[in-house]
Amino acid sequence: MEDQARFKSTRAAGLDFDSLPMRLWQKAKRLGIWDPAQIDFSVDREQWQTFDDGQKEVLLHLSSLFIAGEEAVTLDLLPLIQVIAEEGRIEEEMYLTSFLWEEAKHVEAFRIFLDVVAEESTDLSRFYGENYRILFEKELPTALNNLRQDSSPVAQARASVTYNLIVEGVLAETGYHGYFEMLEKNDVLPGMRKVVGKLKQDESRHLAYGVHLLSRLVAEHGEEVWEAIETRMNELFPIALGMIDEVFECYDPVPFELDKNMFIEFASAQFQKRYQRVESAREQSLEEIAKT
Repeated sequence: MEDQARFKSTRAAGLDFDSLPMRLWQKAKRLGIWDPAQIDFSVDREQWQTFDDGQKEVLLHLSSLFIAGEEAVTLDLLPLIQVIAEEGRIEEEMYLTSFLWEEAKHVEAFRIFLDVVAEESTDLSRFYGENYRILFEKELPTALNNLRQDSSPVAQARASVTYNLIVEGVLAETGYHGYFEMLEKNDVLPGMRKVVGKLKQDESRHLAYGVHLLSRLVAEHGEEVWEAIETRMNELFPIALGMIDEVFECYDPVPFELDKNMFIEFASAQFQKRYQRVESAREQSLEEIAKT
């Protein structure tokens, strides 16, 4: 009987379907069922042939950063899922199963674009700048893999800030927003526009969970966790902004009229919004956090 008691799904209360993770799980099942292999890239391929060298280069540049970033989180996410599972948070783990699946689909979608539309077979790591390498080759894998040895609330907070608030919240959300607006404004690459629209939906759910996780950690463990979150944000936000600089300093003029200030303003505004949301958890109870 002692072993059976660990299974929450068979207890009298059952699963908490009203909790945020379970509501996100319902959305993931409803909205996350899309297949990159079924996206029609035929018009994209025709339009690619009409682009000049600068336009092709910036599209390859952005695509290389997106696909490698998606691959990085696919590779590094498992320790966070394992920690949540070991704590018996079944509702959160159920939702997190969709993370890995969705991140993997994002990798597939960009690789199909590179193969089918750009017909690109060169080594695109030439586009990785110093800040990009610091974040994706050092900070992200270190923070996530550290959870294998240290699953403390502070370690979880550092990992979630790195993955959810910086990689997804500042970089992916900003990058996909700017990328989509660029394609929409110029009325090009309808297949990729469809992909990015799906990616934005997926990432918005990931971000909602990240804010929830960090808020729960703050509400439950207090100032020690909040200080770790604040410190980690201050460490990584300049690196994220540095990555935006790295992209734009490569082009003069910038193809497709991409606006650097739009990227920075959007990234800063979204970062501040999440920062304030997590900070407010210092005054909230766990019960309040569970439902919002």
